[in-house]
Amino acid sequence: MSKMLPKVLAFDVFGTVVDWHGSIANEVTRLGLPVDSNAFATAWRDGYKPAMARVRSGELGWTKIDDLHRLILDEVLDKFKIDSMSEAQKQDLNFIWHRLQPWADSVQGLTRLKQKFTIVTLSNGNLSLLANMAKSAGLPWDLILSAEVFHHYKPDPETYLGVAATFDVMPQEVMLVAAHKDDLQSAHQLGLQTAFIERPKEFGPTHLRNDLYKEEWIDYHSSDFNALADILAC
Repeated sequence: MSKMLPKVLAFDVFGTVVDWHGSIANEVTRLGLPVDSNAFATAWRDGYKPAMARVRSGELGWTKIDDLHRLILDEVLDKFKIDSMSEAQKQDLNFIWHRLQPWADSVQGLTRLKQKFTIVTLSNGNLSLLANMAKSAGLPWDLILSAEVFHHYKPDPETYLGVAATFDVMPQEVMLVAAHKDDLQSAHQLGLQTAFIERPKEFGPTHLRNDLYKEEWIDYHSSDFNALADILAC
């Protein structure tokens, strides 16, 4: 475990801070779409990394997540043979990503951590999405940072190092907090500190995660944000 406390905590958002799967599944149910709501949420999220890869490879020019989410949504609607939605309804459904619900510990835990550290987002979500989400969910960020700021999606180094540059600190003075070990690995390789947050229900009620064990290279391992605040004496 690192002996030096970080100055800035940078948080992955989708899955780490907010429950994307549950929020989307609940919205699909509310809309009465004739599909398995969990399967729909999973399919939408499954298109996320491939869509970003098209931007990272240069196949697509810089495209913000809202627009990528809409491209994926159109494909998912076609896959599930849903052709009854108006354009306005599709736009509103696409903006469910702006209204994702926080995990039960998120607001309290972030508020505690904010007392001792600067807390910021480091998300592939675009700025308007993250700002609307913060307003909707009551997330107490000190600053919203996004891939949109750096025109690079995680795991490009520009995103992680961009946090350090923004605050004029060394990479080791930034800690990435995330529920995804591939994200943490990319940050770790660039010298950032890391904190893994267990989110066993991230992928829905029937999906059992098999990656919640501790890793030696991860600086902190916590069940949730309040547990991390306890470890960091907040």
